[in-house]
Amino acid sequence: MVKFLKKHRFFIVVIAIFAVLSTALSGVVAYASRNYNGITIVLDAGHGGRDGGSVGINGTIEKEINLDYVLALKDKLVQSGYRVVLTRKNDDGLYSPLAKNKKQDDMNKRMKIIKQANPNLVISLHMNSFSDSSVSGAMTYFRKDDEASEMCADLIQQSISTYCNANSRKSKVGDYFMLNCSYYTAVLIECGFISNPHEERQLKTEEYKNRMVNSIYNGILLYFGAVNSYA
Repeated sequence: MVKFLKKHRFFIVVIAIFAVLSTALSGVVAYASRNYNGITIVLDAGHGGRDGGSVGINGTIEKEINLDYVLALKDKLVQSGYRVVLTRKNDDGLYSPLAKNKKQDDMNKRMKIIKQANPNLVISLHMNSFSDSSVSGAMTYFRKDDEASEMCADLIQQSISTYCNANSRKSKVGDYFMLNCSYYTAVLIECGFISNPHEERQLKTEEYKNRMVNSIYNGILLYFGAVNSYA
């Protein structure tokens, strides 16, 4: 047995490396519990790697807080039986080190992950920023002329408006890559303005993060409840 293991150790190592590379190249990081309900949701934490996104008035890096919120939302969804696919699970960007246009390569990788996942819903989370530091409030966006995305966005925005800081109970049309890169139902949520000092501090607290995540989660439940009622 020892001689057999030594003889085939090289092949075992090669197979193991190939398995790791195959998983990495697939781009899909999926999470699901035993009580899987048949619904797949892609969660996209905006930015990553060298693309930090916006910087808060007190130094908050958008990419970091985006991921923090996505991971918290992922845990709630998985516990409730949803299969969740993340576009990124850590600080790294999705672009190749050799890519000439890393932003474009990153976006294309996200699009590929969405298409591989074949999801029922895509949620992209971001933090907002504006030159006027008094502006605050969360906003949810949907793809133009997409009724399913609009319904989902409205339900999430109404939930956020009820439990968190939002300027409107109505979502808006958004011309964003993550909404337009596929035909799947998709919404993009700007959870608040890190350019507003009060809201930036609020967004970084565990209590407010849980409120925002619960609001988004509640909107998702309402959406699939409405979809199922028409099925």
